This record gives sequence, structure tokens and C-alpha cells, in this order.
Amino acid sequence: MEKTILHIKSLRLYILCSLLGSASIFSFAAEDPVRLKRIEGSITFDGLPSEEAWSRLDNFPLVMHKPNFGMDPSEKSVVKIGYDDEFLWIAADLFMQDPEKIYAVTKKRDEMLFDYDAFGIVLDTYNDNESALAFYTTPTGLRTDYAVSNDGSGGGAPRGSLNSSWNTFWDVETVTDNEGWHVEMRIPFSSLKFKPEGDVATMGLIITRNISSNNESDSYPAIDPKYGYMALNKPSLATTIEITGARPTRPVYVSPYALGGFSRNYALNTEGTAYEKEDKPKLDAGIDIKYNINSNLTLDITANTDFAQVEADNQMVNLTRFSLFLPEKRMFFQERSSLFNFSLGGFSDNLFYSRNIGISEGAPIRILGGARLTGRLGKWDMGFLDMQTAESGDLAGENFGVLRMRRQVINQNSYLGGIVTSRLGMDGRSNLAYGVDGIFRLFGDDYLNVKWSQVYDNETGEKLNSLNPSFILLDWERRSEKGFAYSFNYTYSGTSFTPGTGFVRKGGVQGPGGQLFYGWIPDENSKLFNYNVNVRAERLMRIADGKPESMFVMPGFELNTKKGIRAEVFLQLQKENVPYDFYLSDYVSVFSGDYSYLGSGIRFSTSESRMLSARINANIGQFYDGSRIGIKIDPTINISSSFNVTAMYEFNAIRFPSRVTNNSLDVHAFNIKALYMMSTKLSASFFVQYVNTDDELVSNFRLRYNPREGNDFYLVFNDYRSLNGENSVPVVPRYFNETVMVKYVHTFIID
Repeated sequence: MEKTILHIKSLRLYILCSLLGSASIFSFAAEDPVRLKRIEGSITFDGLPSEEAWSRLDNFPLVMHKPNFGMDPSEKSVVKIGYDDEFLWIAADLFMQDPEKIYAVTKKRDEMLFDYDAFGIVLDTYNDNESALAFYTTPTGLRTDYAVSNDGSGGGAPRGSLNSSWNTFWDVETVTDNEGWHVEMRIPFSSLKFKPEGDVATMGLIITRNISSNNESDSYPAIDPKYGYMALNKPSLATTIEITGARPTRPVYVSPYALGGFSRNYALNTEGTAYEKEDKPKLDAGIDIKYNINSNLTLDITANTDFAQVEADNQMVNLTRFSLFLPEKRMFFQERSSLFNFSLGGFSDNLFYSRNIGISEGAPIRILGGARLTGRLGKWDMGFLDMQTAESGDLAGENFGVLRMRRQVINQNSYLGGIVTSRLGMDGRSNLAYGVDGIFRLFGDDYLNVKWSQVYDNETGEKLNSLNPSFILLDWERRSEKGFAYSFNYTYSGTSFTPGTGFVRKGGVQGPGGQLFYGWIPDENSKLFNYNVNVRAERLMRIADGKPESMFVMPGFELNTKKGIRAEVFLQLQKENVPYDFYLSDYVSVFSGDYSYLGSGIRFSTSESRMLSARINANIGQFYDGSRIGIKIDPTINISSSFNVTAMYEFNAIRFPSRVTNNSLDVHAFNIKALYMMSTKLSASFFVQYVNTDDELVSNFRLRYNPREGNDFYLVFNDYRSLNGENSVPVVPRYFNETVMVKYVHTFIID
């Protein structure tokens, strides 16, 4: 026993010394940076890199990332990157032996292009191995840009590390001919936040080309697919580049908007006897101002902010007793939104959730104005946000604030940071939260993630020396999809941990969780790209009474083929202690009590590089004191590069055979979205969705004209109605709301 205690103490001392800077586990080899060349001569920005100036630049040779890592690409690519006083320039000749195999099926702004023919770069502009900006295009000349956070860990939008709602000013031109397709990009330095040291700006660079006919991705540098499907978006795997003499201009972007429209609502009167009509004409205006204080610090100011043009939220089926997480779609909150991230574990819980600002129970609340300051101060990444909302009904006006700071420590993949948030009501209500966090790369692919946070709320009056308003997270993980990997974590979320600016799905619980994983990446002769076996588990106990909250053990098997087919099968043993009844519909509920049940599931998807693709999820098994059969199908039809249709249908058959009444529930949910793109600048979309348990049909039509970044014209029509209200008492109107809105935003650039 004494020897065991000695070993534990020695291990603690070893880890502590390591965190304080021991070079034994924190030294990582670094290659010499690539120095970009300044462009000498003129360039005609037409998509064809045929000028003499391009020939003087070095080629960046691509290597196959998948399906067979390390091999020569199946098609030739010539990639050049240079710069002048104003722009970072990127050019590519992307040859195809058979140009008819080029797959270009969309012109949509911000389309995610994992399976399409595409070309782009990822720039770690601060060279922090953690965050980056991505710029992609296709043969149709669309622009896709997004921000990367958390080193690409956690997947894509809406809950992961890719924020496709982030937009900035840049241009691209493409040309397709009998040799393949060609690209020219120019990105203003004023759109890239970076911090030069002396006269040199150091960044990370990843170049990617997708060849859809072969389900192939080529990259520079060579990036091992063991880092998963997000590997090509991981700043920590980028090549270091240097740009000498890059000095961005500091323009001021002034973006006033004007909005006009009409809305008609029918709402139940206070007596509940009839629906009363209310007409709301609307004429409004506001302004956004963006100023680049220097090369790495940006100030945004907004007044009378409005988001009438934002797409409607997707209706989702909720078969749990917890709140659903809805992603942020409003553009103002996208600028370096990853900097404000303070994840509390899982995919959704966070100390700062911007949808708390200006939205209450799904309804918009006027935002009077606010400011945001983002960038870098010395070695610190910094984000500050303050917003003021107006009074709305019984809800007093509120002020929301957040200050986030983080910096690199110990090595290039380790960070330490802190956050402070506030929610102050004009009626005297106050909620304050603060936290510290750290991510430490210990050795190889092993990382330690530590978080601690506390909340003070004047209505609960909890003392800060108590664990009740506290949150603690400890997580040790190995990030790899080849060989043995794991994640071990412990979470404590106190009974009074209620951050007013945050989102907490499960509170007042504590317990361990984690994953064991073993993956294989076969050689080039296999039809499989990779496959793995895994076991995920979690056990949470309620802090208030010490009883189990929930527990699951989920073994599974996953595979990906070189044709782009993805499949997963799993079993799930679930235990739930339900403290109170909760409703699945108006008539069917789950009663309080202890439940143990076993289920199974299948997930399957095909490559999106075909005219027809689909994702299918199926679940079958026990469900509380009954059973459930569920299936969800998401097909996509790419009819042409100008027209595509996406849909979703979800069906759940829930049965409780031991009950006499209210013992069955069939849930049908569907949505369909048709998108017609006349060009990369003009598009129209129609979106309709329905869930039978709500018996409400929601429709949205949106026309967008975007002649250049910052200039937008929107025509929006929303319709919200019941499909089965004829026999109701009182009689339900034909629709609850119809709104038509026109909005125009024009950006003036003042140098």
C-alpha cells in the first residue's frame, strides 16, 4: 500500500512539473516555415492564373489524404500562393483527365463541400494551432467561408467546431475548360486578423482539393487520416508560412439597413373564447459599424439590430425531459464566436449562449444596440460583448455582457483562459458567472481539459464558497482514430449552477463518463477507408438526493468506405430516474420512476458527390416502460448546379402496452427545402415543416440578392398555421401568423 501511494504521489509530481514547463513531454519538433513570395507584376482577376506573375511563385505539391494516404493524387494540381500590399492571392490549375466527371451541383453561399469537387485553404492567422479561417470554392465559383475553433475537434455546425455562418470580405473567380477547372482567390489582409512580429506575419496553412469522382481529398501538407474526418480543418496540423511586410488597411465598414413589412397575427384572447386579429405594419432602420483598430483587433457596433431575414429554426422532435438546443443563425453573433466558447461538456452546454440575447421562448425581442471587441492583446486572445435589449411585455429590458480571455501556454497546443458573463435586468435581477479553463497537450495525442466555473444570482443568494453554484470538468483524452484512443471525464454541475447567459441541459448532477476506442486504417487494396469498435458510457448522480439521474453504456461499430459510404451500429443500455412526469404529447406522458431499458440503432449515409444522397438513422428497442421504433431519413437531390431539394422525414412509433389509456403515440415530422440559385449572387429558397403532435405547418420563403459582400436585398414571407382546427372550440383561424418583409443592407467602405 505504501508503495502504491508513493507511485501516485510521484505521478502527481510528474504531471505538476510537466504543466509548469518540463521539456521532456512538451517538446515538439517544428519544421522550417515556408516564406511566401511577393507578387511581381500585374494580375488580371479572371479565374485563369496565366500571367507571368504566377509563374514566378513556388508550387505547393499536394499529397493524397484519402482514400489512400500518402500516394500521389489521381489528378494533377498546380497551386500558387503570393501576396501584394493589399491581398493574399491564391491560384490553382486543377486538371482533370475527364472534365465531364467534375461534380459541381451548387452555387449556394456557404455550402459545406466535404464531398463535392472543391478547392480551398485553411489559414491559422494567429498561428495558435487552435483557431483558423477557411476559404473554399467550387467550379461554379461559389464562396464558402467558415471559422474553425478548438482545433477542429467536435465536428461541424451547428454544435461543433466549424462555424459556417461566419462571413468576411473576399473574392473568387473560376473557369472550367477541357483541361479541368481553374481558380483565382484574393483575400484582403483587412479580412484576416493576425499579429505580425516585427515585419513578419506567421500563419498556419492547409490546402485541400476534393475530387468527387474518386471520393478523393488531396492536401498540403500531408495530413494523416488518423485524426478523423476533421483532419483537414485542424490548425495544429498546418504548415507554418511567413509573410513579410503584410500590413492590412484599416477600413471602416458602415452598414445601414432599412426594413419594411406587414404582419397579421391571430392570438387567443384572455378569456380563451376567441382568436383576435392584430395587424402590425413595420418600418424600421438600423446600422452596424465595423472598424479594424489594427491588424488583430476589431470593433463592431450595432444599433437597433434586426434579424428579420434569418431562416426559421428547424422544428425538432423532443422525446426527452430536457430542453432542445437550437443553433445561433444571426450574423452579428458569428464574428469570432468561437472565442466566446466556454463548453460545459457535451455538444450544447455552454457558459455563453448567444440565443439568450434578443429571443425569449422563440419570440424575438428588440435589441437596442451593443458593441463587440475581438482580437488579440499581446499574447492574449480577447473577446468582449455587451448588448442591451428592450422591455417586452412582462419581461424587463436586460443587459448582457461577456468578457473572454485565453492564451497559449507551455507549448503550441496548450491554452489557459478565463471568462466573465453578466445578465442584468432593469428590474434589479442580476446573474453573474465566471470561469477558468485550460487545455494542455501532455504528450503525443493526449490532452487534458480542465474547467471550473461559478454563478452568483441575487435571487438565490448562494455563497461562492459553496459547491452549489459551481461547475467542474476534468477530461483526459487521446485524439486519434487509428489504434487505441480514449476519453475519461468527470463532471460536477451544482444545484444552483444556473448561468443566465448560458445553456445547461442537465443541472444538479455529477459523475464520470468516457469512451474506449480502437480504430484501423487499411492499406490501399482495401475497399474500406477506416473502421473502429468503441464503447461509450456515462453515469450521472443527482446531487440533491444522491439518486441516479441517468446512466448509459453504448458499444458500437463504425466504418467508412472509399466510396463515401458511412455506417454505424450500436447497442445502448439505458437507466433513467425520472423525478417528475413529463409529456411527449398533449395526451401521452412518461411517469416518474426508475427505468432500465435496452435499445439498438443504425446510422447510414451515402456520399454527397452523387445526384441522390441520403442519411438514414433507425432506432428500435425498449423506451421507458414501453417500446419505440424510430426512423429518420434525410435525402438530398441535386438536380443541377442551380436547383436542389433537401428533405427530412422522421417517424417514431411509441407504445406502452401495460397502460390502459393513452398508451400509444405516433410522431410524424417532416420538412422540405427547395433552393433555386440563378447565380452565386441571386437565390430563392422555400422551406416548409410540419410535426403532427403540434399540428402546425410552418412555411418560409426567402429571396436573396447579394451582388457583393456586405450588400444584401431580402424578400421574406413567413406563414404559420394549424392544419386541423375546424372542429376546435373556439374556432382556430386559417393561420396564426403571416408576415411579409423586405430588407436591404448596404455596406459603405471608408478607407
